[in-house]
Amino acid sequence: MTNQTSSLYVLLVEDHANIAGNISDYMEAKGHVFDFATQGQQGLELALENPYDLIILDLNLPVMDGLEVCRQLREKSSRHLPILMLTARDSIEDKVSGFTVGADDYLTKPFSLQELEVRCLALSRRHLLQSDKTLTLGPLTLDRQRKKVTRNGELLDLHAMGYRILTVLAEAYPQVVSRSLLSQKLWGDEPTESDAMRSHIYQLRRVLDKPFDYPMLKTVHGVGFTLDVRDVGNENQE
Repeated sequence: MTNQTSSLYVLLVEDHANIAGNISDYMEAKGHVFDFATQGQQGLELALENPYDLIILDLNLPVMDGLEVCRQLREKSSRHLPILMLTARDSIEDKVSGFTVGADDYLTKPFSLQELEVRCLALSRRHLLQSDKTLTLGPLTLDRQRKKVTRNGELLDLHAMGYRILTVLAEAYPQVVSRSLLSQKLWGDEPTESDAMRSHIYQLRRVLDKPFDYPMLKTVHGVGFTLDVRDVGNENQE
């Protein structure tokens, strides 16, 4: 059973339905969350719009091939999104082409589903280790190394779950994080009480928002949660 710390939100861009089905059946049974695209342009648009942890990208795709998807994603995305490239081609030239346009790892078909998951987890962990230690959004600063959060320079007394919720929302900003995805990030495939999310959000709001001039944690009704981030200089002008 996959624990909550290793649950990944993955975009799979693959035009062969049987391959996509085999990958998703195996990975979702391990607690990972999948979105799908069957051609390159659709995959690129989804990758730019959603806070994925990883993209599994087939090289030979209709409309736009995997190399072009990878190249455009590296050009247009504001963050480095790990890319694991899948291909039936195993020549050195193909691998060099993939790495040149920005792929992080390469897996040649046919492959073991177990190896695919291991590579995805390793790629995600490596990316997190290489990420900036500090994430700043307006008046909010998250120190990932010390797991400390400040708002307007004031240290927030967050419990572990509040810190994890805030980190998920901050890393996804400005996108809205659905309740189901947030639950998956926090608890993986382990069941939890229906009121647990409500309770943790309430506790987070008490610390993050109550002492300040405006609420930063926003509920998008029927969808999920997002952050309202304003410039430090403007926060006290409301």
